[in-house]
Amino acid sequence: MAQVSQISGVWEAILWGIAWLVEKFYFLAQDWGLAIILFTIVFRLLMMPLMLSQTKSSHQMQKFQPKVKAIQEQWRDDPVRMQEETSKLYAEAKFNPLASCIPMLIQMPIFIALFQVLRSIQDWLPAYVGTFRFYNIIPSLTATPSEVMEQGIGAFIPYGILIIVFVGATFLPMLLMQRDNQDQQQKNQMYLMSIIMSVMMLFVSWSSPAGVLLFWGVSGIIAVATQQIYMRYLKNQDKAVEAEQIEVAPVKVEVERKVKKKRPTKKR
Repeated sequence: MAQVSQISGVWEAILWGIAWLVEKFYFLAQDWGLAIILFTIVFRLLMMPLMLSQTKSSHQMQKFQPKVKAIQEQWRDDPVRMQEETSKLYAEAKFNPLASCIPMLIQMPIFIALFQVLRSIQDWLPAYVGTFRFYNIIPSLTATPSEVMEQGIGAFIPYGILIIVFVGATFLPMLLMQRDNQDQQQKNQMYLMSIIMSVMMLFVSWSSPAGVLLFWGVSGIIAVATQQIYMRYLKNQDKAVEAEQIEVAPVKVEVERKVKKKRPTKKR
């Protein structure tokens, strides 16, 4: 029970920390929606090293995929040897397949904490009840799309846009990362997984406060932009390395030797 109490205490401290940070950004922006956007940008900047590591890891995975497939073909009847050879390949390349999961695992607690804070904002920031809006665009950042839908389509439209951005922020990064994957089977599997996750996110978004959808949507937009810029850098870097490795063959100059004519012999 004591351990459970400690965990509960740590989580409550995290919730208070999230509420405190959002309030500080509100003092700076004088708008709760803009405060959440600034909070998201700072959060993403802190996450940048992990995001770059994830993108690099995915890029390396695509490069090593032909070698992994060759190992799978060669040792298909020996799963143990297949695993050993695959692990050896990853170790030599200093590649960690789990690196791509770390940013998501870190982001999810922030998502859940912000969800809980905005769901019961009157308990965390009671002095601001009734002011949680994003200018005149989103009247209430604590309301959920399901609640706003009862007020009519007109009121629901900005929340519907947030849902689209929220789901797209989940689907698009996974889709773009598989664009250059040469393994069609793996690509199809990732497409299916991203579709399933997007459907799950659609259900989650229906009952999530608009502020949480705003956080996740802005976070996804930054993630996609960062991913594409860094991926282009990595591809250009690969091309530069390949250009350096090309050996210039020595130029062969063929010299045509003239055949000496026999000197005429003098007649005696």
